[in-house]
Amino acid sequence: MKPKRPDLFGGKKPPATLGGWLRLTETIYRREKLALGQVATSAHDEALYLLLRTLGLSLHSDATVLGKKLTAPELAAVESVLRRRVFDRVPAAYLTHEAWLGEHRFYVDERVIIPRSYFLEIIPGQLNDWLPDHGAKVKRVADICTGSGCLAILLAHQFYRVRVDACDLSADALEVAKINVCEHRLARRVKLFAGDVFDGMPAAKYDVILSNPPYEPSALVDAQSPEFAAEPRLAHDGGADGLGIIRKLLRQSGARLAPHGLVLIEVGGLRAAIDREFAALEPHWLPTEDGADCVCLIHAARLRKWAGGMAPAKNR
Repeated sequence: MKPKRPDLFGGKKPPATLGGWLRLTETIYRREKLALGQVATSAHDEALYLLLRTLGLSLHSDATVLGKKLTAPELAAVESVLRRRVFDRVPAAYLTHEAWLGEHRFYVDERVIIPRSYFLEIIPGQLNDWLPDHGAKVKRVADICTGSGCLAILLAHQFYRVRVDACDLSADALEVAKINVCEHRLARRVKLFAGDVFDGMPAAKYDVILSNPPYEPSALVDAQSPEFAAEPRLAHDGGADGLGIIRKLLRQSGARLAPHGLVLIEVGGLRAAIDREFAALEPHWLPTEDGADCVCLIHAARLRKWAGGMAPAKNR
């Protein structure tokens, strides 16, 4: 005898229209306390996204689409995907196999962390302001801990004709990154490498080194909600204090930067820890729309001086 499936509808008849399903889905999200932040930060926005994509509808559909009456196969598809999201706690992006950063779509699955980054604001909005000639002379950039390859691809779209080297420790992640690089037709300019930070990278000098590394302290990773725990732990866990990968990245970056080069690192909730441990580097915090301001920028000259003897012994 098959186990009884949990009731999605509270004993009521399933909705007939897309708008009815949207209202129901928002209610279920709140009732089940589903974690947000991987695709959208509100139940309404994630629910609408998931329903539209499940039905093969454009994300730019106007409000009239909410009156659409669903066919029997559509009702079955919506109920099935919602059950997986609610009862199995599968992240929405893994159900649709896509994630968006601005106008750019990326393929994702359980092998990679779901793309989300403040670099979506920084790369087109602020990065050039910190580079000589407004970025016109940039020749080579690096994306460390590339995951799905999304930031390497954003860099390639930002800097035309520039070579982008991207690395990750995870062979699984690099397989997904290759899919995205090919889908964006950037295989001639975006090169993927396997290795821990710079260990597997070419012996090159970079104008920009960018990274959104694992930065969560291990104890926080242990306590993650099921949705975030569904992502690869390797993409989250930054060690006991979250700074493990960042320390190695900063140690290695000084020798890899061009004289005018920059390092940019997204660090989540570690701003105070960065300011304490790396005060000698004078990290500059770039503003973000929501006030998180968790991307730091460090100049090559400060890194070289620090790496040459200014860093405390524990960081060498």
